[in-house]
Parts: sequence; C-alpha cells; structure tokens
Amino acid sequence: MKPNIGQTDRIVRIIIGIAIIVAGITLHTWWGLVGLLPIGSALVRFCGLYPVLKIDTTGARDKKESA
Repeated sequence: MKPNIGQTDRIVRIIIGIAIIVAGITLHTWWGLVGLLPIGSALVRFCGLYPVLKIDTTGARDKKESA
C-alpha cells in the first residue's frame, strides 16, 4: 500500500476521529466507535477510497519522507 494521505489530511482525520469518539462517549452511543476509522487511516497513511477516486493528498515532501 503506497501512502496516499498527506500530513494535513492526517491531522484533520485525527481531529475528526477524536471528535466522533468524544461525541459517542458524551451521547452514550456505540457510534463513537466510527471515530476509529479516520484515526486508523491516518495512522497507516492510506485511504482505500482514494485510489478509486484518484486522490492523493501527499505532497512532494511527504513522498520523499516515505521513500
């Protein structure tokens, strides 16, 4: 799996994931577990939907670091 998530995209995914988890805990619902998906994809730096949509948010700097 070639990384296709850039640094800014990773930060946004982590923030959104944490917000979903906090909302799930606050509302006492299992939907908070959905927050693990954006956090997981940010950690592995790969989104399975991006190749289908031909999206790559990695910049030249990010590609150099992963090589």
